[in-house]
Amino acid sequence: MWLLDQWAERHILDAQRNGEFSNLPGTGQPLTLDDDTFVPAELRAGYRLLKNAGCLPPELESRKDALALADLLKSIKPDDPEAQEIRRRLTLVELKLQQAGVNTDFLHGDYSDRLFKTPKED
Repeated sequence: MWLLDQWAERHILDAQRNGEFSNLPGTGQPLTLDDDTFVPAELRAGYRLLKNAGCLPPELESRKDALALADLLKSIKPDDPEAQEIRRRLTLVELKLQQAGVNTDFLHGDYSDRLFKTPKED
């Protein structure tokens, strides 16, 4: 162990013994960690700034819109006059997602169907 590591460890243990870590805000609560290890170091500050401002990348914003439209479509009757307009908007968002290279199987339930099927035996 390096000298600096030993020094830091000693100070942490002393603080624990003195009760300096007792009654801190959030004690006993799970930590919410942002895992940005796959984001290049030079982009992390910008990404964090956008995330804290509530901005999503365009693909995720479109995915969110598509899910909202699909849920809305499921909640209304197929013969409702608004259903045709919602289907048209959903198709447009789906095409945008496909052009961006995003798989749109999540809109059609294909994934969940495959998940619940049992594999065929050979």
